[in-house]
Amino acid sequence: MASYYIYLISSLPSLHFGSKPPISFVGFLKACEGLVSDWDMELIRSIGNLGLESAKAKNTTLKKWLGFETMLRNELVMIRSARKKIDPAKYLREGPLPESDYAAHIAINASRKPSLLDAERALDLDRWRQLDELAIGHYFDMDTLVIYACKLLMLERWDKIQSAENKKMLEEALN
Repeated sequence: MASYYIYLISSLPSLHFGSKPPISFVGFLKACEGLVSDWDMELIRSIGNLGLESAKAKNTTLKKWLGFETMLRNELVMIRSARKKIDPAKYLREGPLPESDYAAHIAINASRKPSLLDAERALDLDRWRQLDELAIGHYFDMDTLVIYACKLLMLERWDKIQSAENKKMLEEALN
């Protein structure tokens, strides 16, 4: 049976790709405490630690997300190994993953970007869009919290990248 968290979800700040995270992942976990069941809280906490081990994912939306992420990374492996003329087999992740023209398209577009940072930004924008697609039909349920957590972790990652870039630019300006 689905758990609904209307109050919690409606009180969370909205997330927008490319913006500074309005709340930290730790702050998000604190906001969930006492409002989310222990079982669901365990799942939310584990999102930051799952990596690509979709076998550990107990939530359908999270399994779909991790499956998409694995497909996308496999496509990137294929492109990069073709450039280096090496066998990609030892770098590919296994799993019940269908072939995806969409994931291949995303990987090809990102590989054509002039800089690594632009490529990573393009990949994350498409990842964000995939999370938006997974959110369709979910409004105040656990899946919404899972998607929120994934997006929040992505924003935190970009915040770290931006602050590192700003620090580097400041050091260059001062020297």
